[in-house]
Amino acid sequence: QVQLVESGGGLVQAGGSLRLSCAASGRTFYAMGWFRQAPGKEREFVSAITWGGVSTNYANAVKGRFTISRDNSKNTMYLQMSSLKPEDTAVYYCAANRAGVPSSDLSNYDYWGQGTQVTVSS
Repeated sequence: QVQLVESGGGLVQAGGSLRLSCAASGRTFYAMGWFRQAPGKEREFVSAITWGGVSTNYANAVKGRFTISRDNSKNTMYLQMSSLKPEDTAVYYCAANRAGVPSSDLSNYDYWGQGTQVTVSS
């Protein structure tokens, strides 16, 4: 079993930065990812990373602005978000998948956190 807890969300002006964290407990030999869900929209893929951090995957909408990383000594994954836009406003969720693949398909993920709100004002 894996428990995931996100933190770091908040209110930021457009063009600003935030760093999200996802602390994992339990078995952590998994690939992990970030997803987001805006009001009235489907949950969508943001980024994912393998357990070793060698392979990453990004949605086109965030490529070049967001950076995913993880520190396995701390059982924590991060999402550094820069050049934030109002359309980045959403609840951000971290997730883990047993398959070990940095998949963009949310159905491949077995464990989910509760989410953290990110609001970008214009």
